[in-house]
Amino acid sequence: MEAQDPVTKEIPQNQVTIRIATRRDIDRIISFIEPFVESGLLLRRTYDEVDEWLPSFYLAEIDGEIVGCAALEVYSKKLAEIRSLAVSPKVQGMGIGKMLVNACVELAHEKKILEVMVITSNEQFFKAVGFDFTMTGEKKALFIQTRDEY
Repeated sequence: MEAQDPVTKEIPQNQVTIRIATRRDIDRIISFIEPFVESGLLLRRTYDEVDEWLPSFYLAEIDGEIVGCAALEVYSKKLAEIRSLAVSPKVQGMGIGKMLVNACVELAHEKKILEVMVITSNEQFFKAVGFDFTMTGEKKALFIQTRDEY
């Protein structure tokens, strides 16, 4: 039997639970994202940051184990950002990241937010789920870093 390509394999949605995080989850979230922080893929998050984002911090779980997370940080009615998107390497490429992004985008729709942005090192993933480089009116987000550490 030929091995299935993990990039295209999808986990049945009924095996994955996407839910809003609670205060009981904060330490688990911080532990879950730590390997991504250590590898330079994510910024470190404090207990207070995660606590602040709880109403819009989504967890993906399989059998009670966190396998992914993402938060929607709302800046205004015009703009929100998807933050701290991480998916466990053992289930990457199986649709969980897309489920988390879709949950964040749906929340932005419900809140009538005009645009959702991401800052990412994986532009291919975000383009595949509908994001693009330009904002309304062909604007581009430009940044300047004012210090070396977060």
